[in-house]
Amino acid sequence: MAGSESQEMYLKTILLLRLGNQTSRSVDVANELGYSKASVSRAVSLLKSEKLVEVIEGGEIVFTKKGKEKALSVLERYKVLVKILKKLGLDEVEADDEACKLEHVIGDELYVKLKEFSEREDG
Repeated sequence: MAGSESQEMYLKTILLLRLGNQTSRSVDVANELGYSKASVSRAVSLLKSEKLVEVIEGGEIVFTKKGKEKALSVLERYKVLVKILKKLGLDEVEADDEACKLEHVIGDELYVKLKEFSEREDG
């Protein structure tokens, strides 16, 4: 799962749940994504094996330092893309959908350039 689209999606979902003051147990992630609890449990096991998350008492999924940094990076990439796509005229729903697809496929160099462009446009 290293660096995969699936890994990034799980990390972002866990982060968004936690930022929204919601619990981030496997069942919560499953409900948010519309996946089975078994599928999410397998993914969480992989995230644990890569030392990105830990599961504490009560089943709450929490980030390691490395996991939180990666999740924040994924979320930032997503937000930059949504912002640019909305500036290009896409509505909120379409910008969200397209950003979710793009965030996993654009390279780091393109992302840096898009972020710089977005910041210049704000200036």
